[in-house]
Amino acid sequence: MPKGTQRSKGTGSIYQNSRGQWVASIEAGWTERGVRRRITVKARTAVAVRQRLAEVQQRIAAEGPTAHMNGAITVKRWADRWLDQRQRVVRPGTYVSDRSGVNRWIVPTIGHVRLDSLVPADIRKVTSAQETAGLALSTIQRTHMVLSKILTDAVAEGYQVPQRAREVDGLGSGRSPRQSLSVDAAAKILAVALTRPDASRWVAALIEGLRPAEALGLTWDMVDLESATVTLDWQLKALPYAAFREPESGFRIPRGFESRQLHGAYHLVRPKTRAGSRVVPLVPWLVEALASWADRAPSSPCALVWPRDDGTPRSPEVDRRQWYEIAEAAEVTVTLPDGSTRRPLLYEARHTAATLMLANGVDETTIKAVLGHSSVLSTQSYLHSDTARARAALVVSADVVGLGR
Repeated sequence: MPKGTQRSKGTGSIYQNSRGQWVASIEAGWTERGVRRRITVKARTAVAVRQRLAEVQQRIAAEGPTAHMNGAITVKRWADRWLDQRQRVVRPGTYVSDRSGVNRWIVPTIGHVRLDSLVPADIRKVTSAQETAGLALSTIQRTHMVLSKILTDAVAEGYQVPQRAREVDGLGSGRSPRQSLSVDAAAKILAVALTRPDASRWVAALIEGLRPAEALGLTWDMVDLESATVTLDWQLKALPYAAFREPESGFRIPRGFESRQLHGAYHLVRPKTRAGSRVVPLVPWLVEALASWADRAPSSPCALVWPRDDGTPRSPEVDRRQWYEIAEAAEVTVTLPDGSTRRPLLYEARHTAATLMLANGVDETTIKAVLGHSSVLSTQSYLHSDTARARAALVVSADVVGLGR
């Protein structure tokens, strides 16, 4: 016969079952069918089961009788539910990044562990797995943030997650791997880029500081050669399918997310922040180059300024590959702190645009406005009211690398 422990009415009961396990149970309200809800926990020892029962009682007292009903769920099961909800509230690119962290690292490493059994060592296992695989620090940090968000949302949903597991720190921020190119390196790259028909694409990156997605999503109706400005209201993004790799399933588009399909998965989407939408003045060289390019550019049904040869959207992969070809032809590399070298990243052209302006005495507020940084609260109105000042800043950068008239 199982051994039991006499307890006061309403405080639960503790007993040992036929398998030798210690069991504690307590009534916690009623089910939707009007039946008493009974919560049961188990442990190997009487002391351990009393502790778990006390935790349940404290949770019920603080959060109500249904607080513990979802306790027995694994990280994988909750992460699947979390992702399903996540895709409804975040930008598609964020969802894809979150899904990658969950499916490639979090679930394979600790997916089998119950939420209420997580310990700090479990959280650190995910980081260790990524470090062993040689992933970049920024990727490891992002995965840790996703895991932290998953656990925080689990608690908000009523699941039990030990606080000590939720408070594990991630790796330090470290130094950003992105650098800006020197004036000499930028001039070498431009010298090669100017031999290409699409030279305007690379000047837009190095001088104007356009993000790759902004450049690839630029359409001719956003370009005003008469006023020498471009209006950056859209970016090119490939949206995820509702079912992974199944185009017929449609796209995962959260509520309120504005997008326009161009071709296949490629859509024009609004920038992340209001500051990202802005009017940017064009340097004189770029105005002339775009006017010439308009007559020679591939015909695009979507009216893209820099499409592929067949007129369809240029993928980020193709765009990066062409940038690398230009950098290689220019014999430009980036030296890392450890003395090793690598090829310059395309996004580093944007960093270079900021550095060129800063080096020539342009104030940081103007730089942030030109680049569309969210720390500037009224970027668009600032540029509309002071276009001449912003244009002068960009002309200085163009002159430095030999693009002046």
